[in-house]
Formats: sequence, structure tokens, C-alpha cells
Amino acid sequence: MSQAKYLDLPPLMSARGTVRLPGSKSISNRVLLLAALSEGTTEVRDLLHSDDTERMLDALRMLGVKVEAAGAQAYRITGCAGSFPVKQATLYLGNAGTAFRPLTAALALSGGNYELLGGTVEAPGGRMHERPIGDLVEGLRQIGADIRYLGIEGFPPLKLSSSMLAGDMLQVRGDVSSQFLTGLLMALPLMGRTVSIEVLGELISKPYIEITLAMMTRFGVKVERQGWQKFVIFGGQHYQSPGTVYVEGDASSASYFLAAGAIGGGPVRVEGVGKSSVQGDVRFAEALQQMGAQITMGDNWMEASGPASGKLKAIELDCNHIPDAAMTLATTALFAAGKTTLRNIGSWRVKETDRIAAMATELRKIGATVTEGNDFIEIIPPVNAEFAAIDTYDDHRMAMCFSLAAFARVGVRINDPACVNKTFPEYFSMFSKVTRSIPVIAIDGPSASGKGTVAQRVATALGFHYLDSGALYRLLGLAAQKKGVALVDEAALSKLALEIEIRFDGDQMWLDGCKIGDELRTELAGAAASKVAALPQVRSALLDKQKAFRQAPGLVADGRDMASVVFPDAELKIFLTASAEARADRRYKQLMEKGIGVNIDDLLQEIRLRDERDSQRSVAPLQQAPGAGLLDTTNLNIEQAVQEVLAQYREKQKSAG
Repeated sequence: MSQAKYLDLPPLMSARGTVRLPGSKSISNRVLLLAALSEGTTEVRDLLHSDDTERMLDALRMLGVKVEAAGAQAYRITGCAGSFPVKQATLYLGNAGTAFRPLTAALALSGGNYELLGGTVEAPGGRMHERPIGDLVEGLRQIGADIRYLGIEGFPPLKLSSSMLAGDMLQVRGDVSSQFLTGLLMALPLMGRTVSIEVLGELISKPYIEITLAMMTRFGVKVERQGWQKFVIFGGQHYQSPGTVYVEGDASSASYFLAAGAIGGGPVRVEGVGKSSVQGDVRFAEALQQMGAQITMGDNWMEASGPASGKLKAIELDCNHIPDAAMTLATTALFAAGKTTLRNIGSWRVKETDRIAAMATELRKIGATVTEGNDFIEIIPPVNAEFAAIDTYDDHRMAMCFSLAAFARVGVRINDPACVNKTFPEYFSMFSKVTRSIPVIAIDGPSASGKGTVAQRVATALGFHYLDSGALYRLLGLAAQKKGVALVDEAALSKLALEIEIRFDGDQMWLDGCKIGDELRTELAGAAASKVAALPQVRSALLDKQKAFRQAPGLVADGRDMASVVFPDAELKIFLTASAEARADRRYKQLMEKGIGVNIDDLLQEIRLRDERDSQRSVAPLQQAPGAGLLDTTNLNIEQAVQEVLAQYREKQKSAG
């Protein structure tokens, strides 16, 4: 996807469809490393393409492992039988914990000299150098590994040196990150003798250890698990290629789509992971069931729909069994009645960012009431959600979780959306395919084309809200005159634009609670509108105010940049036009009905001059927006034009399914 600074998601109304999941990050990087350590050649299919897996693939290549593309999402790995050909290397592993931790263990026991750093060659360091690794290093040192810190004690970067390994027992803490135990389990068969691991304290994220044990078994190494406190790796075992390995779809990624189905009505089905999965995060579906969602599943798929009646319910849940997917519950809580409490999530603190603090900060932006503790978070949804720009902290899961906030009917801005490249580069594209935004019909056209009347009547016919953006600028000009703000004072006008309250109801308008009449249609009001509309800061200030009109069940917006700037994702874009003569005749009849005497030739000249002036404006010039259909009404009356727009909208709906 593009490297845009932000992505604006429109207010969402519903979710429905089917998604084929990308491969699991956790399984992908485990399989790649085990294939590299095995005897024989392994073909890995349905591999996740992401920053994390790229870091692992790059590292394996640098270590002398033969890696060949074998088709779409497939690689052929020729194993090195536990001994990497390259014995001296410097590896930059980005922010990929699933690459850094297991490689640390494997390389520490492989008899070479290596430096492991986070970030890239151009920009070493980053968040990886803030993520603790001391418990893993201490465990490896207990069996003789020579590891030194190149920076702060307990954190990357690391220097690994060839060493004499000894001992048959080591201890590791289990309450910081399961990746430490995973790294040790995968590496210890390289010692060639029986070694035991004792886990100190409660082991968190047990399902991820189950994935590790299942993958090791697949590659021919069995581990004896004595409860969750001791693991025995018997000597004499060697990794053997199983031939072909298919990577399951990512269960953590499934959580966002299942939650969308629960919030947006559904059904939303995810394919690639189901009740037969080795991933613990499939139990996220159970949490949604507790919240009232309807869940069905098969061996390789899961499907979620909204509650049969009413709203999702708040829950209190120990999340040790779904540490990553639990983040999705935090944003799902925005749509649940009551206070949601997620406990036993202390591991969030040492992930790509401090996820408890980050989640609390961003949920509050939307208006939620949040309490955070060392290993828990409590969320009470807002009465009225607020549009927010969500910071993502270079954390893919923050970006994906907060896409769900768009269902709060106010939309959401995701800063640094490209951070999803870490695990799910196509996320936002796939999310958009199963979600439906609150529909917008954008109608523009030259002066006197009838766009305002047509837009109003289309809105009435559909029961949609209506926005007359031209009137918005007239109302601002009127407010400026009433408050004594000069029409050239861009800063003061921008401030006023943010403060005024505007409401439309059919052809009636209110400014700061007062109904506005014919004074808005005077030449003076029109001239004021033209002046303020030409000011970039004013247009920017009014942008969010215009977007706020997008409310269920839909919006018809009439104005110059509705289809190009304000609602570029409008479901239907219409450029309404007519010949200058036809428009002059319509304007003449309107004015005569009001008792205003005019000359039709003068009106025709005025309309032609207005068209030329509008088309040459530096700000929002009159032009047909990309994707807008041209509707020439020269030979149509208003009712015929309305019916044509309605017909086009219904055809769009039919095509969208």
C-alpha cells in the first residue's frame, strides 16, 4: 500500500462478506526457521508476505541458507541441518520479535559470531531496542552461551560469540514474553543432548507455546511438557523436513473481521482458519459469543454476525489465552453496553509499543472512559463518539484494531497506515471490501443548473440528510457580518467556521439556533460567500464540519468539491449541467415568480461570466470530478432529473449487492 501519512475511514454502517486470511505471522516465521535448521528441502506454502517474514527471509539468506521462490506465497528452503554456513554476520531485524528472539537462541548455539540489531542498515535501533530480551539471554548463558549487550543491559542490540556449551538444565521467566521460551525450545535440539527448561512464574500466552510445540513436532522433534512449568527436549533428535508445509491463516488477523461482523451486522466469514486450528487466537470467537455475537465455524472457516436482538454486551475476561486478539476486544468494547474489563494483559506492555498505554490514550480520543492498570484495562463506551486521528505507534495491531472505530458513525483517521505492512499489507483493502460506509450522493454543477433543488428532492425521496455546501459558505459570510469579522481576516474566519452551529432540514436552515430566511439569497450574501470560500484556511476549517453531515441512513451533498475533496468515496457522483440558455431561462422564471423584474439577456451574460470565473478559480474550480457522471438537464424538468439520479443510485446499490 502507499506510504500515506494517514488514511481517513468514512463512517461505517454495516459489514458483510468473505475474507481469505493471509498466513499466520507466528507460524510463518517458526516454519521458516525450522525449515532452515532441518535436513532436507521444505516447500513452505501460503506464507505470509509482510515486514516480519521479510526480515526472517533476509536473515536466512545472509546466514547462507538457500531460499528460492516457488510460486505465489511459496518458498523452497534448503535446510542446513542445524549448522548455518555463514559463521560471521551482522543482521538487522527491524521490529520483528518473531524473528529476533528465535534467531538469538538459534545463533547463540550454532558456533558462530553474530551481531543482531533492530531497525535497518540505514536506521538501526527503533522499538526493537526498547523491547526486553534479558530473560532469554540469561537462559542461554546458563548453558554456556557467550552473549554481550552492545547497548543497554537487558535489551538489544546483541553480540553472539562462539562458545563452549555445557549443562542440561536452564530456567526462564514465563511472565514477560512467551517468545523467550519459544526461542529456547526451537534452538535447544541443536545441542544434541537432553536439556530441560524450567519456567519461573506463570507462563503467559500459552497458546503460542502450543503453536511452537506443534511446529517442532511437524519437523520431527518432540518435547515432553510437564504441565506448563517444565519442558524436556530429549537428545538425539534432529529437525527433518516434512516436505511441504501449508501455513494456516492468521487467527489474530481474523479477529478484526469477526469483530466487524459482530458490530456491523454481518455475516462476515473468514477463511483459512477454523476450529481445527493450532492457534489459540481462534478462541477470540468465544469472547465475541460472550458479548452476544452469533458465531459459526467449520474446520477451516469462522463466521460472525451481530446479536440476534439488541446491542453487544460488555464482558470481563482473563485474556491470557488470546493476548494479541484481546486488543480487538478493546475497540469492540466501544460498541458494547456497559464496562468491558480485560485482565492478564501485562504482556501488552512489552510488545511493538506499550499497548495498554497506547490503547487507553487512543480510546479516550474517541470519547471512551478508560482505566488502565499494570495488567488490565477497563473501557466504558462514549455516549457520543468523536472523530479522532488515531496514532498507531508503528504498531500494526493498533492500526487494524482502530479501523473498527469507524463503525461509531463518525469515521476515524488512521495515522501511519503503512505500519500494517508488518503482518497484513492488504488489510485496509480487504477491510473496505466487507464494510459499507454510510452512503453519500455528491451532486455538483454550474450556477442555475438546478443542483440544489435536485439534491434536496433526492434526499427527501431517500430519507437521507442534506448538505448544501454553498449555503454553508453563505452562512459563514452572514455570521461574519453579524459578528463584525472582516471577510479578509482568514484566521478569524477560520476560527468562526469551527465555532458556528449549522443545521439543514429540507429547504430550511438554522445558524446558531436561529432560522435563516431570504437574507441568505441576497447578492450581498452571495458576494460574501465567494470571498470566504476562496480562503484555503476557511475551506480546511469547514471540512470536518461538512464531513459531520454524513450520518445514517445517508447524505446527499450539493457543492463544488463534495465529490473530489470532502467525500471522494461518494457512492454516486453526479455533475448536473444544462445549456447556458436553459439555465438563464430557469433563473428568469424563478425571479419573475418572486416579483423581481430582470432582463433575460442580462441573466444569460451573467451566467456565462460566472461559468468562466468559476472554472478558473484557484480554489475548488468548477469541473467534473473524477468518477462523476454527467447529467445534462437541458431537456429535463426537475422531477425527471430527480428520477434519473434515483435510478442511478439504485443501480449502484444493486451492483454493490
